[in-house]
Amino acid sequence: MGCCVSTSSQSSCSSMSNGEIISRPSCFEIVMCGGQKKTRRMLSDHVSALQNMSSIPNRIFTNGKSQSSCIFTQQGRKGVNQDAMIVWEDFMAEDVTFCGVFDGHGPHGHLVSRKVRDTLPLKLFSFLDSYESKKNKSTGSICCSLNSRSDGADCEVGTDDKAVSLWKDAFLKSYKSMDKELRSHPSLDCFCSGSTAVTIVKQGSNLFMGSIGDSRAIMASNDSNDSLVAIQLTVDLKPDLPREAERIKRCKGRVFALQDEPEVSRVWLPFDDAPGLAMARAFGDFCLKEYGVISIPEFSHRVLTERDKFIVLASDGVWDVLSNEEVIEIVSSVPARSSAARTVVDSAAREWKTKYPTSRMDDCAVVCLFFDGKMDSESDCEEQGFSSATLQSNQSGNGVESDDGQNSEPLLQRNFTVRSSEGNNDGLKRVGDEEAVVVVAEDHGWSGLEGVTRVNSLVQLPRFSEETPRA
Repeated sequence: MGCCVSTSSQSSCSSMSNGEIISRPSCFEIVMCGGQKKTRRMLSDHVSALQNMSSIPNRIFTNGKSQSSCIFTQQGRKGVNQDAMIVWEDFMAEDVTFCGVFDGHGPHGHLVSRKVRDTLPLKLFSFLDSYESKKNKSTGSICCSLNSRSDGADCEVGTDDKAVSLWKDAFLKSYKSMDKELRSHPSLDCFCSGSTAVTIVKQGSNLFMGSIGDSRAIMASNDSNDSLVAIQLTVDLKPDLPREAERIKRCKGRVFALQDEPEVSRVWLPFDDAPGLAMARAFGDFCLKEYGVISIPEFSHRVLTERDKFIVLASDGVWDVLSNEEVIEIVSSVPARSSAARTVVDSAAREWKTKYPTSRMDDCAVVCLFFDGKMDSESDCEEQGFSSATLQSNQSGNGVESDDGQNSEPLLQRNFTVRSSEGNNDGLKRVGDEEAVVVVAEDHGWSGLEGVTRVNSLVQLPRFSEETPRA
């Protein structure tokens, strides 16, 4: 399926197949094809309609499944669940899916992650809409086909690069706008709170990816021996990466690990041993934005092949205890795809207890997107613990969250989970184990002063002593 950036109302796209775009003028691939005036009006109406988030179809953000994905999150042992996630199918157009995982930190991290989850996709859409509008004021057209390289035979050489450049620009500007909105938000204090983001747009056979922080995306693909292998799609942007540490130090920020957790490098103010942020890029965290922490995403593009099977996005609560290969094995081995995300989270919870018994388990959020678009029947979902009512609610995008990020549905209560069985070191063999679960009702608030563990993205809030900052 082709696409066209038309900069004249009389332009057309020569790479369209069977007139598919013309028959659906509202289709917004990378850019627009068909009648410009009509398309422009429909886009504007769509942008306005998106403001009512609860009414958006094919958008899920609470535990459940969609036509081609499943998502699941579980609170850790440090208070309110600060992870957020989203899958939005038919995002901008058919055959376009937006996926994201956002891991909040700090006293208001749960609010930041949910704000980013709800707003960032709209900004990405709005930027592309704005791009199309500006192009209408000049002449000429740029045709491209991103769903397969062979489809673009009639297009100019290098137009694929132009389309990818457009997506890169869209990601960079939408992330920048998101951070700017957080800085000026009238009621959300992001001075010492923030969120990571790993976001992917799948458009046909293309993946466009942007990420900040240490949430991660991986892909399962068959190698030359037809064995399923894990391919890491994003980089964990932590302070110990040489390029990240160099930038932070140039901005007078400090990077070092504490003695009792030498494997976790953190970012500190130049004049105080605070806040100890365990990532080099994030939304929010404005106490460190002048000292090297940025919100500019790492962007990448990948063309999918028939060997590629699915992607998994997850917060660092999963990656701290499970390897890429283990997660791929877990997802590929589940009896029902609708339970894949939940099984990954359950496996991570067991590993936390085994590997770090004295640490507080981190929140975990997982998104699994299957490229073939096939999911299980509803009966399979119910066998895996998803009720029919929950799935219907999630598919319609009407999950209800309170201001503190809590969900009113019984399945999604944010409670501590204490597992009775002791973990062992047999790794993936425990995926099918049964465990007794005891739910503890207490909901302790976030505190950065309760001691340092692997779980804390922030060690403490800035004290801001009266010492004059060093020049």
